[in-house]
Amino acid sequence: MNIYERDLDKNSANYAPLTPLSFLARAAVVYPHKAAVIDGTRRVTYSELHVRCRRLASALRRHGIGAGDTVSIIAPNTPALLEAHYGIPGAGAVLNALNTRLDAATLRFILEHGEAKAVIVDRIFAGVMGEALRGLAGQPLVVDVDNPGNETGEALGGIEYEALLAQGDESEPWAVPQDEWQAIALNYTSGTTGNPKGVVYHHRGAYLNALGNALAFNVNPHSVYLWTLPMFHCNGWTYPWAVTAAGGTHICLRAVDPALIFPAIVEHRVTHMCGAPVVLNMLINAPDGIKRTFTHTVEVATGGAAPPSAVIRRMQQMGFHVVHLYGLTETYGPATLCAWQDEWDALDADAQAHKAARQGVRYQTLEDTQVMQAAGMQNVAPDGETIGELMVRGNTVMKGYLKNPQATREAFAGGWFHTGDLAVMHADGYAEVKDRAKDIIISGGENISSLEVEEALYKHPAVLEAAVVARPDDHWGETPCAFVTLKPGEQTGGDEIIAYCRDNMAHFKVPRTVVFGELPKTSTGKIQKVVLRERARAL
Repeated sequence: MNIYERDLDKNSANYAPLTPLSFLARAAVVYPHKAAVIDGTRRVTYSELHVRCRRLASALRRHGIGAGDTVSIIAPNTPALLEAHYGIPGAGAVLNALNTRLDAATLRFILEHGEAKAVIVDRIFAGVMGEALRGLAGQPLVVDVDNPGNETGEALGGIEYEALLAQGDESEPWAVPQDEWQAIALNYTSGTTGNPKGVVYHHRGAYLNALGNALAFNVNPHSVYLWTLPMFHCNGWTYPWAVTAAGGTHICLRAVDPALIFPAIVEHRVTHMCGAPVVLNMLINAPDGIKRTFTHTVEVATGGAAPPSAVIRRMQQMGFHVVHLYGLTETYGPATLCAWQDEWDALDADAQAHKAARQGVRYQTLEDTQVMQAAGMQNVAPDGETIGELMVRGNTVMKGYLKNPQATREAFAGGWFHTGDLAVMHADGYAEVKDRAKDIIISGGENISSLEVEEALYKHPAVLEAAVVARPDDHWGETPCAFVTLKPGEQTGGDEIIAYCRDNMAHFKVPRTVVFGELPKTSTGKIQKVVLRERARAL
């Protein structure tokens, strides 16, 4: 034993397991009278929020729920869902925030697979959850959340949420984890084929990624965060914990609607919000009668898919500053950001947007990010051309997939998490995703990035949304097929779109086929390329 290990042991004075529960406990002391949550006309201070979450934890324990038990919740971005991020792990249990867009069969699978001991249901989802619960083995405790003034369904459980809280005692301490590796949350991948996989988070990772997000997005005590990102998605990218850690204010929003978003920005002087590129596109193309002007800059973090540079530029013109983040469910949401460099200030707007659209560099709280060839696990040349797989490792990578050891081993092969995203590494150390491995188009032996073609399509003035997939070709093997949604009132043809692309990219990358119409999306708002590939094959 070396001298630094002798008689220098961990004890309660010098060591505590990392947990985001500590963020709320601190905020209640430092900012007791500050508005923690604003939900319409309702305001909840940090002191009140702390009491409510402690009561939730206590009440769950009194119903026999504790360490290792799963508690599921389905709700819009409401105070109850925010409170669940503290009250459920505060009971020692594991939070399972359910995707509100899933069908009953998928919800039933998740409840069974995660062995839910309790389910909290906002009554607006009583219909689909009632169907999911019917025939479920081992009926869980069901708690109904009433929302006066909003559409509600029938009560499914024997107790209402506020009555449950009344059963709890705020003087009871949190069930703080003895080991920070203890599970805090269970999230399910969207799963384009087969059943979704259960991704397990631990307290340490949630704590660190929340701080990483606060650093990356400059969240501080003056921040006003608008909930345009679903809290069910990667636990809201860990922002339920990050905003509280900074002492900011949460603005709840029951629906992602420009008619609600713009007035909220003006009324509350919103400083921060998050959303997938589809949300940004929604704001850009909102009717002029809905858009509102504001005198302050709103920071917007986007991810989930690479934002076209045209979308970034248009958002900036409206008063938003876009920060590009990258991550997956398996990395607690964001893991990298496109950190701005001062020398980029001298570039023109288009060049700046191109720089900002890259996936960038790792968070301070992530150990490492590399682009590698999976065979041999060797780094690719940092030339911006050589394609490999983006891989990450560190404390903010999931524990693994619940009840799926084979998938876990495959994901962690070689000591790195394999993202499945194909990328290049630039000379400045910034990574840029070119495609999902399954989405790359190989035409005549040449790799074509579907994202690059989509980038060009989004710059066309008539295009609202675009997605590009491979279409089988007898001569070339595959050629790009573009699926395009036009802006309301716009008209153009496939030949004009193809001609536009020929003017803006190498000719072998130009779509040979253009199909107009609405694009299919997953429950988290991502375009379903697996569906589009099937359509392309049938053309």
